[in-house]
Amino acid sequence: MHKQQMYRDVSLSTVMAGFLAVLVSYSGPMIIFFQAANSADVSNAMLTSWVWAVSIGSGISGILLSLWLKVPVVTAWSAPGTALLITLFPEITLNEAVGAYISAAVILFAIGISGYFDRLLAVIPRGIASAMMAGILFQFGVGIFQAVEVSPALAFGMIAAYLVLKRLFPRYCLVLLLAVGVALAVAFEGASLEGVSLSLAIPQFITPEWSWSSTLSLALPLVLVSLSGQFMPGMTILHTSGYNTPARPILVGTGILSVLVAFFGGITIVLASITAALCTSKDAHENPDKRYMAGVANGVFYLIGGCLAGTIVLLFTALPATFIAVLAGLALVGAIGNNLMGAVNAEDHREASLLTFLATASGMSFYGLGSAFWGVVIGAAAYLALHKPWQRQMATAKDTVAESPKLKSSSRP
Repeated sequence: MHKQQMYRDVSLSTVMAGFLAVLVSYSGPMIIFFQAANSADVSNAMLTSWVWAVSIGSGISGILLSLWLKVPVVTAWSAPGTALLITLFPEITLNEAVGAYISAAVILFAIGISGYFDRLLAVIPRGIASAMMAGILFQFGVGIFQAVEVSPALAFGMIAAYLVLKRLFPRYCLVLLLAVGVALAVAFEGASLEGVSLSLAIPQFITPEWSWSSTLSLALPLVLVSLSGQFMPGMTILHTSGYNTPARPILVGTGILSVLVAFFGGITIVLASITAALCTSKDAHENPDKRYMAGVANGVFYLIGGCLAGTIVLLFTALPATFIAVLAGLALVGAIGNNLMGAVNAEDHREASLLTFLATASGMSFYGLGSAFWGVVIGAAAYLALHKPWQRQMATAKDTVAESPKLKSSSRP
């Protein structure tokens, strides 16, 4: 692609769309990283490496794929996968987590290169996948109101601000809520931002380790939530926006980047869904053929954010844990609702989906395996026991035979 064409296609609206998508990611899903870091009890230097890795991975993959496919490909990190970490740390080590990241990336790459992504999605009951994600994210929604006991003024203030901003400025709600939340934290909790300054990130190399426990509890659920919760809705957004883009190059590209960033603590790079809508809509550009520059701009801002990951870490570690918990929960309200609806609306296997949700939301651990794994296992068992596809096929076949005119006439004496 010629540079002159890129210069002609770039516009203020595409740049702002890319910038807003990054802001939404940093003010929403990024918060979950800090909760995961608390669970793992890692240092700020290591947390900075995590932020650097996912930012650089998202930036490079988004830029290259947008330019190559000439569509607004917005990539990010797996937010549900990051939420899963909170339930697994400190039972698994950081080294085991990195090994699981690499395993998940290799599996996603293999799925992408094979071209069987659509067939694989067809095998997983939609309601069970949605129920597992809802169960993983459920604790964040509950955390909003648990924070009231600790910091009522901050929690109720952020809830009220969320409702007002969601009503008046739905597109910019999370970004504005971040600013309001910081102000409330300073006013009511005595948070100080004096120590926040520009700080460049220094990546920390992590030696991976593999275990069956981390593979089954983290790697496989991470593949499932990445495919069902990120790539599937992300591809749907692209297709409904008029871009008939194949999933294969996106899965392959993000798979390769995921392996590379995993060594520095970066969780799987995936196709974005919520923020992707900002870059594929008419607000990004009236001409759909020029919206790919929003994906490029999004990647550039991710690269800038990655380089300044140290500053981002200093900012959020200076804020109280209550602020992070409330902001994370409010940022995920929409995702929780969408996945709950996906589970409940699966009429042909609703019971199996609800059992999956309950098992996953319980936070259970059995034989060293997390609740997400057991949620899928229990849900799949319930699906086979209560909603066997072959039973429906046999019933349909019987109805067809009974209603056949030829068979009816032949049965007469």
